[in-house]
Amino acid sequence: MSDGLILLTGATGYVGGRLLKALEQQGRWVRCLARRPEYLEYRLVSETEVFGGDLLDESSLQKAFEGVEMAYYLVHAMSAKGVFEDRDRQAAENFTKAALKAGVKRIIYLGGLCREPGLSPYLASRQEVGRILRESGVPTIEFRASVIIGSGSLSFEMVRSLVEKLPMMYTPRWVRSLTQPIAIEDVIQYLVAALDVKLDGSKVYEIGGADRVSYDGIMKEYARQRGLKRLIVPVPFLTPNLSSIWLALFTPLYRKIARRLVKAVRNETVLLGPSAQDFLSVKPRGIKEAIERARVNEDDQFAHTHWSDALGFRSLRYNWWGVRFGNRHVDSYARRLPYPPSMVFRPIQCIGGENGWYGYNWLWQLRGHLDRLFGGVGLRRGRRDPYDLRPGDAIDFWRVETYKPEGFLLLFAEMRMPGRAWLQFEVDRDGTGSLLRMTLIYDPVGVWGRLYWYGVYPFHFIVFNGIFKKIIKIIDKQIAHV
Repeated sequence: MSDGLILLTGATGYVGGRLLKALEQQGRWVRCLARRPEYLEYRLVSETEVFGGDLLDESSLQKAFEGVEMAYYLVHAMSAKGVFEDRDRQAAENFTKAALKAGVKRIIYLGGLCREPGLSPYLASRQEVGRILRESGVPTIEFRASVIIGSGSLSFEMVRSLVEKLPMMYTPRWVRSLTQPIAIEDVIQYLVAALDVKLDGSKVYEIGGADRVSYDGIMKEYARQRGLKRLIVPVPFLTPNLSSIWLALFTPLYRKIARRLVKAVRNETVLLGPSAQDFLSVKPRGIKEAIERARVNEDDQFAHTHWSDALGFRSLRYNWWGVRFGNRHVDSYARRLPYPPSMVFRPIQCIGGENGWYGYNWLWQLRGHLDRLFGGVGLRRGRRDPYDLRPGDAIDFWRVETYKPEGFLLLFAEMRMPGRAWLQFEVDRDGTGSLLRMTLIYDPVGVWGRLYWYGVYPFHFIVFNGIFKKIIKIIDKQIAHV
């Protein structure tokens, strides 16, 4: 196993974040390059480094590349405004110049699989980036991946959202395009294995799962595993523009990039060229197991995902009725404060029990009485200690699922409701101050679960917005007396 320094770009992204965890578990020496390094620091083990830099700013890269032997290129500009191809091209050229100057021995790149790049500007740009990296003079392994299936992945969330919401789907032609979906775990295995394989020059390898299936087939398999009956009716006249509108209506998370996504997924993405299985000992899963693993891992991955980061905290802060991700509803609040994280997190550690919930306590008490009336635990449990917390502690009708004294608290709701709910607090360092986020996550069960959300949302907005504002007032007051 190579023990040289590895530079990882895209560590805040979907694939990069999971790759970072895998590399750290193997004891690799990793350095992350990020535009906002403070967003990564809380996720890293102590041995992992993080450098601030922007691939569009060539002058910011030199220091990050010092001593690097291997480098991952896992960034793209699909969600960027304007001409994303120009940004992709510039970023790749800056990256290769810095890598060549630093004497990097290998670049590993994850691109997209496509036979007809002219049909999709997004995939064409990904393949152009691969060409720039391969022609840089640094030996490069380019993986061209088919559809990636995993909890939180773009394709999986799109499929899940459509199947969960629509008993009958009138689908465009692209849902019958063949693909070879690959589980995120297998993608990570390929990326890690590429560090140690012998390489003579640059190579392009295609990666995909064990099965060839259409998006139609992926949706049917998801529905089968969920025990849902879904009727899928193909409609031949839905153009890419109409398809993007269709996606925007039923998958709100992807509204800004629906048009680009449709142009990518309407192409067939099956393996025809050199396969990575020919030189790496990875046995990809089939679609059944890939979806099973995505569903099993969903709760754990959700707990580690920053939904307010996905859309930007300003767009979430006062969004009426919350934001929907797949089948879940999310309501999030965020504020930057000029205080250190330890001070900001202090009142959060003491929430609940005799300390109360900082806002509209009478509504919390009413909710507790109703919970007891319907056989729930109510508010009588309080909390074990007014200041100390441990994973597994009860706080009224919440349970501490995850607790990190440096600034993370995840509570799971144990009150009676037609669904599951979490309340998450995060405090991250932001320059000389902190970024405080509070996120309510609700996973409804059936029609009653959705009716419950919309029925109580006005009260939720009043209560949780009140809590958030009260926490900020308490922090300001504590700082004033220091």
